[in-house]
Amino acid sequence: MANETKKGLNTNSNTYTIIYSAVMVIIVAFLLAFVYQTLKERQDANVALDKKKQILYALNIRGLNDDEAAAKYKEVVLKDDILDAKMEIIPSETTDNESNGFKLGSAEYKNGQLALYTCKVDGQTKYVVPVYGMGLWGPISGYIALDEDCQTVFGAYFNHDSETAGLGAEIKDSQAWQEKFIGKKLFAEGVDGIALSVEKNVTDPETQVDAVTGATLTSNGVRDMLKEGLGKYSVFFNAQKK
Repeated sequence: MANETKKGLNTNSNTYTIIYSAVMVIIVAFLLAFVYQTLKERQDANVALDKKKQILYALNIRGLNDDEAAAKYKEVVLKDDILDAKMEIIPSETTDNESNGFKLGSAEYKNGQLALYTCKVDGQTKYVVPVYGMGLWGPISGYIALDEDCQTVFGAYFNHDSETAGLGAEIKDSQAWQEKFIGKKLFAEGVDGIALSVEKNVTDPETQVDAVTGATLTSNGVRDMLKEGLGKYSVFFNAQKK
């Protein structure tokens, strides 16, 4: 009887290579999905905490650690409403401060859903609104805090994705520059819409802030972001005049 030759898997064949590659892709994809799901809750919490800190920065509350920032946000932010196209608050069954407007981002902002944060700082009502725009290299954003009459800036904070370090990045990195917005006015006689602006040559100190040195395009982006973004809230702001 002839000896039968045992045939094993040919590891040099194209079939083996394809099967091996497919199995490895599936394993890696599974591991990545597992890691993503495992870390997602923590990542979401970090993103939410960073957002809370930015809102606090706009309210001139800085220098807090993570736990202190979370507690302070809960203390000073009373509501996070959503305004509709008519600048009316959309009714909500939730009453906490991170379930409504807090969940909105730039996409919802572009679609006409606007977040409005009602806050209480040292016994005084403040409003905080987000703004979004484009800088030199990518998206920029910010939060503007206003006094109760919605005419005077109480504080401001700006962020960016990829502006040049030492130049355009100063809109985020320079607290001193952000503090220049404190006390500025949103509106001015003879100016249509939002008068608050960033200018290379300041002609109206009540409404204008000096542009960041060496970052003209990023400064222009902030200027346009303020005029367009705050302009979306103009009806609400004007309704708060006393």
